[in-house]
Amino acid sequence: MPWAYVLSLFPLGLLATAAYFARWVRPSGDEWCFLPVIRAHGLSGMVRKFYFDDNGRVMNGVLVWLYGRSGVPGQQWFAPVSAVFVLGILWAVTALALRRAALTVPRGTPLFVASMVTVVFLLGSPNTYKTFYWPAASVSHTLPPVLACAAVIPFLLARSRGGRAVALGIGVVIGLCVGTLSEQTTVVVLVVLIAALVMTFWTADGQSRRRLRAWFAVGVAATLAGALILVTSPGSRRRRGRFGAAQDSSLITPDSLAGTARSFGHIMIDTFSSWQYLGAVAAGVLLGLVMRGPGGARPGPPRRPVLLLCAGAVTFLVAGYLATLLAYPVFHAGVVNSTRLWNDFLFLYVALLTGLGMMLGQSLQGVRLHRLHGGALRWAAAAVCAAVCVGLAPPLVHLGDQMRVRAHAWERQDVWLRARVAQGARVLPYAPTPIGKMTEPFGNGKRSWATACVARYYHLTRVDYTPEVP
Repeated sequence: MPWAYVLSLFPLGLLATAAYFARWVRPSGDEWCFLPVIRAHGLSGMVRKFYFDDNGRVMNGVLVWLYGRSGVPGQQWFAPVSAVFVLGILWAVTALALRRAALTVPRGTPLFVASMVTVVFLLGSPNTYKTFYWPAASVSHTLPPVLACAAVIPFLLARSRGGRAVALGIGVVIGLCVGTLSEQTTVVVLVVLIAALVMTFWTADGQSRRRLRAWFAVGVAATLAGALILVTSPGSRRRRGRFGAAQDSSLITPDSLAGTARSFGHIMIDTFSSWQYLGAVAAGVLLGLVMRGPGGARPGPPRRPVLLLCAGAVTFLVAGYLATLLAYPVFHAGVVNSTRLWNDFLFLYVALLTGLGMMLGQSLQGVRLHRLHGGALRWAAAAVCAAVCVGLAPPLVHLGDQMRVRAHAWERQDVWLRARVAQGARVLPYAPTPIGKMTEPFGNGKRSWATACVARYYHLTRVDYTPEVP
């Protein structure tokens, strides 16, 4: 078996373990409010709730209905399906990008790189439960940047004029979906597309430049169109008014700009000091070390590497700051603790780290150190990847144990509540079953917005607090 397949067992095994733990997922947070609406009104009710009442994210309503229509089993299957989705997209993009660039790698290398990036992004999060296991957060902040990345696939596959037209059409659809799915991801996508469009002046020429510019321009237009649908919706206006941000100009007040800068600085300190992101760099280095050009020749150095590195860093910082700025009027300084919001720009961070590692590995092929110790360098990069996977395993297992305990308590209470409702009860006690810093009814001993949703879920008039599960 090729070495890349063997090395892939580390991240793939970790993903399989995480997917297995999804059997312990139970409703929490926003799901308490979504499930009664889906049960009573279906897809149309869910879309109306988002567009007219909640936040205007129409596509969000569609995705919530897709997993919520099956109730608890739909939530349990969400994490495994989303893991396959992320892995499949990244695998396809990696393999197709190498083929388009006429580069060859040992068999299994694209799968290994894609699985490492997937593990770092999904399981290296400060709060894995909200990033991976909580569907409501995942459809708003984890999956949207990956969905945007999927637009690259038809572009890489296109060879004829018809194929390029299809790629543009798919780009329009994905842009509209992203624009109506997540405000933060929308601004990140727009910054990336505009930066890429500007970079074509130095990194592309001739016919390829015109094609790239057309693709980027269509992506910008489609994403803006989706964002316009979202921000003009009654739900978006109600949300801004509900959190005291009715005036869009509040985003650019001195207090908001300065507060966002402080919060984003704290987020960057936490991000830059997180060891698990070394896995993305190491995977990129290994990819760069084993790449070969046509005929097995050593590939040439990347075009304008310093410009690419500077452009990537500036793009990430600008996109991350603007995404944080959009969330600041709602969360204020709490945006630092709302780690699920970071995923909108952390996917870009992981992708850039992988690209940085690839450029570093590609550059090492041309130095004397590689000719003398090339095998040792590859083994060192592989060891770092394996170490990151091993290091992420204990926290994942601990989270799985917490989820299992919570699932058993949730099930006991669910059976008890349904039995009392069947006997005619309309007011019952409810004990919070917290997990992953989620908002739970009476999570702090007091009523929260989720309390009324729990009552509707069980067809009750009211639920009261009790410290222990009945």
